[in-house]
Amino acid sequence: MLFMLMATDADNSHEARIKARPKHLARLQELQAQSRLVLAGPNPLPDDDSHFSGSLVVADFNSLDEAQAWAEQDPYVDAGVYEEILIRPFKKVLPND
Repeated sequence: MLFMLMATDADNSHEARIKARPKHLARLQELQAQSRLVLAGPNPLPDDDSHFSGSLVVADFNSLDEAQAWAEQDPYVDAGVYEEILIRPFKKVLPND
């Protein structure tokens, strides 16, 4: 089942995000290699696309518990980048693949 993971960055977490980014991307690349990743990316600030307010991941997990566990192990969580992560089931309608 697809789940949407919408994370909000903590204030002043930009430097921590940069440091943790390689490990964060490696986890996303694992999902992609398993054909479980639909999309992923950061939410740039409206007036500065080099800084971010959060991230969105849509991926396939067996359950909400599995999605939650995966999110809790993200390097951005350990680094204090994410202040909050909202996880919801997601139904992809378009585009048709």
